[in-house]
Amino acid sequence: MSDLIYCHFLKQSLPAMNRKPFQNALGDRLMAEISQPAWEAWLAKQTMLINENRLSPIEPKAREYLKTQMLAFLYEGKSDEVAGFKPIDAT
Repeated sequence: MSDLIYCHFLKQSLPAMNRKPFQNALGDRLMAEISQPAWEAWLAKQTMLINENRLSPIEPKAREYLKTQMLAFLYEGKSDEVAGFKPIDAT
């Protein structure tokens, strides 16, 4: 069972991430402040950014862009929009 943390992104107590996403100070910060559901939301957004912008995660420029987008998404509640993306209307 995961420990509960107060998630900075979702503004409520939720299960912590299963494991640190990075083995550095940023990974420690994310582990302490971002919940598993919030991290999963970021991973979905990251996948869209990679696919629609045709990014190669092995390129340093793309990794820096994704890091900037991750921090903006999780801590500021904003990130680049994906051109042409229209969510499915569930109604």
